[in-house]
Amino acid sequence: MSDQQSRRDTEEYGDTGPRRGRGRQAPAPEPDPVPEPDAEAARRRRRAQFLRERAEARALRERVQPRRAKVARLRRAMRMRTFRW
Repeated sequence: MSDQQSRRDTEEYGDTGPRRGRGRQAPAPEPDPVPEPDAEAARRRRRAQFLRERAEARALRERVQPRRAKVARLRRAMRMRTFRW
């Protein structure tokens, strides 16, 4: 390799080799803080209430729109039949 080629490589890649990404590097991920037990319990209660309300809304929608609900149920069954494990 010529001296010129070596100099060009050093200018282009630096001393460490080719650059992988452009721009700034992503900051290192911070470790997850340990949640307090009270906060965790409150989060679980809110989540459980949300899931109950969502299930209730879904059931109401199926009662109000039975034809669409039936079609959605059939589509879901077809997806499960064609799904490969």
